[in-house]
Amino acid sequence: MSEILCIGNPIVDVFVDIDSALAKKYGIVDPVQHISCEQAESLLREPSVNFSKAVKSSGGGAANVAKIAAMLGMNAAFSGCVGQDELAAIFEKEITGAGAGVILSKSNEKTGICFACTVGGQLRFAASPRAALELNESHINEELIAGAEVVVLDGYILDRRPLVQHILMLASRLGIPVALDAASVLQVLSKAEEILTYSRTYPLFVFMNADETIAFYNTIRKTHDEEIASTEKEKEELILNDICPMLKIITDGEIFPIIVVKLGGHGAVVIAGGNVYREETFTITPRNTVGAGDAFCAAFISAWLRDNSLSECAALGNKVAREILEVPGTHIKSTKLKSFAKVLQK
Repeated sequence: MSEILCIGNPIVDVFVDIDSALAKKYGIVDPVQHISCEQAESLLREPSVNFSKAVKSSGGGAANVAKIAAMLGMNAAFSGCVGQDELAAIFEKEITGAGAGVILSKSNEKTGICFACTVGGQLRFAASPRAALELNESHINEELIAGAEVVVLDGYILDRRPLVQHILMLASRLGIPVALDAASVLQVLSKAEEILTYSRTYPLFVFMNADETIAFYNTIRKTHDEEIASTEKEKEELILNDICPMLKIITDGEIFPIIVVKLGGHGAVVIAGGNVYREETFTITPRNTVGAGDAFCAAFISAWLRDNSLSECAALGNKVAREILEVPGTHIKSTKLKSFAKVLQK
């Protein structure tokens, strides 16, 4: 039994510094890319990189939510598929060490990995999900879903439509809302219509960042004349002035969907029941942004389950996300979140 059940791709994040030549050798040339299992294994054997000293952290959006929610004192659990290797042991130890439960299917494939590579001061991500992709609807039964009050889905599993629909139907039948993080602009560009359909059919929270929200807006409008917004301030203004009116219509008169737009250093906007709730924050210089959006989601859902207002949920999300900006991934000590946990337990 868990208040928050998170389902998605279990990944181990590995934080390393590499030079541009090595990045080119392994195809790590874009801000975000997938690499093959063979490339990942080859990189792990690369003699010029000292992986024994690299920071390794459990990762994957849904796993991060479970981990942070547990640190906030919530009864949280994660379900996904891992290999039978050292990375699986690292993943499980960190998740359970945070206080979250795990329901892990085991595969003969290697556990998923994401290299967070600093190349000349620029952070690039190279992911190889591997065993994580083997999770399917046979692994998720009604008994597992029935024990939760909210189910959190990693947006990267949207590619497995039968699995997503299976989870949504089970949760809906049991009256359990689902929180879906859009995961990436590429996912939104290819899945915007599905996300919209799901939001109209099932009790859904939808979490998107600014770029994902703009991509969602342009895709739903079916326009090739995409709105130009290059700075964070311009994105914020576009979202508040042009996009929120559309999202208000989508949510008008209903409890769900609840759409949450994460604006990073500019806070968050929540659209629900035809209303817009704005919660600002203050900007800090982040060590890195990995996991901050997941921490926001964990805090928001935790506060919602504790009957906080939507503005209060967003405010707590901002505060917890800010703590994650100070550490690599979600590699944070629970003591850093203790004060927020106390607030939730009152």
